[in-house]
Amino acid sequence: MTIPGKTYKAMTLVEVLMAILIVTVAMEGFTLLFARSWDTNKFILEEGMASAAASRATNKIIIQLRGTQQADNGDYPIEEAGDFDLTVYANSDDDDAVERVHYFLDQASDQLRVGVSNPDTTTTPISYPALDEVVSTLATYVVNENDNPVFYYYNDNYPGDTENNPLSTPAPVGSIQLIRVHLLVNIDPVHAPNNVNIESFVDLRNLHNYD
Repeated sequence: MTIPGKTYKAMTLVEVLMAILIVTVAMEGFTLLFARSWDTNKFILEEGMASAAASRATNKIIIQLRGTQQADNGDYPIEEAGDFDLTVYANSDDDDAVERVHYFLDQASDQLRVGVSNPDTTTTPISYPALDEVVSTLATYVVNENDNPVFYYYNDNYPGDTENNPLSTPAPVGSIQLIRVHLLVNIDPVHAPNNVNIESFVDLRNLHNYD
């Protein structure tokens, strides 16, 4: 229905096209913002999950190291102590045997792994296989490099003796009383320069028996 005396003005084709263009640009901007927000939230979620896994792995290592003890064949509780490799003897599965436990960082895949070898009781004296028997992954996206080792070692005079601590590696196993486990986690080091830092110390209480 038209009202007498009132003038009606319709939108021109140019105005319609401009309106469509404005709506299109706004929708594209919203879509881009949503996509970036999704990528950011996805990164935060994945980084958080990787960090939580690394934290659990660190706690597991600390608990097992706390139980480090003499091997079933009489070998010293620590076999090897390097920057990215640590081999100890411990009862890792609560059975009657002391296993050889080898923690190591596979830098090619950024995986912190553990290899467990059971003692061979059929030999005299008891022996351990030369290679890891069962290997599993403890944590992923662990990006430690040469200037940031996974394992640090300290003697029984730490922290009073700061000159000789941490011990140079491979550390003399008879001097180790304290171990620091230090993990740097990053799911995308190229685009996210800040690593998540996870670390903990463990006092190898059973080694005091060898003093």
